Amino acid sequence: MTAATADRHVLYEAAVQCVDADLNFFTRVFKRHRGRPLRRLREDFCGTAHLACEFVKRHRDNLAWGVDLHEPTLNWGIRHHVLPLGKAAERITLIRDDVRTARTPNMDAVAALNFSYQVFKTRDELRGYFRAARAALAPDGIFFLDAFGGTEAVDELLETRKIDPFPGPDGRIHEGFTYVWDQNRFNVVRHDILCHIHFRFRDGSEMKRAFTYDWRLWSLPELQEIMVEAGFKSAEAYLEGWDEDADDADGVFRRRDWYDNIEGWVGYVVGLR
Repeated sequence: MTAATADRHVLYEAAVQCVDADLNFFTRVFKRHRGRPLRRLREDFCGTAHLACEFVKRHRDNLAWGVDLHEPTLNWGIRHHVLPLGKAAERITLIRDDVRTARTPNMDAVAALNFSYQVFKTRDELRGYFRAARAALAPDGIFFLDAFGGTEAVDELLETRKIDPFPGPDGRIHEGFTYVWDQNRFNVVRHDILCHIHFRFRDGSEMKRAFTYDWRLWSLPELQEIMVEAGFKSAEAYLEGWDEDADDADGVFRRRDWYDNIEGWVGYVVGLR
């Protein structure tokens, strides 16, 4: 695998996404709050719709919708994730539209992951999206999004991580590579952040700026407050615990009202309709 031959979507899914962990969290929190299984999921900013397709695989009664503006990426997801579902593909619907105007049936849950909602840079824009997400939910529906922060979140930095050989969407084992997260610029006045993803390969080649993100870095209290302003009854923050022995996050997200700042953290914000 080289920069000339690699598929950036395959690399992204291997390096960035962990759809099983996300779905485990959604189903656990939904069951705890609502006392019933999560069966209808809408994935906003769905990209390749990897998460939506995995949700459909989990149970024969699961239905999923995916919404995204970028038609080439949706088409990639259809080829690599939807069609391989076979008969189950009938239970997933992909829509090319703005997440603020897309029309779908009432959902048990709406999810906006990989920080994609941060493309909305003003409170009015973000509140408008949150209102649209709330309107897409059933009366007892739940809205999930992820967030990141920490002392290094506002720094210019290059963070590298080696990815071991992995199975692609077709089941074929791909060679490992190096994932590079590039926080290129941060504007302290507006909290705008410009980030890139690069991929490096064993032959020394590099796929530069495979993905670029021009976001506003929203804080947890801002996200919670704007959710409530958009009509949600409440908004909960969930952050990872810490394993002192391993000196690493333990992968378990718990509801928090207090959390000490660290170099980098990720979490979820959960809006209850």
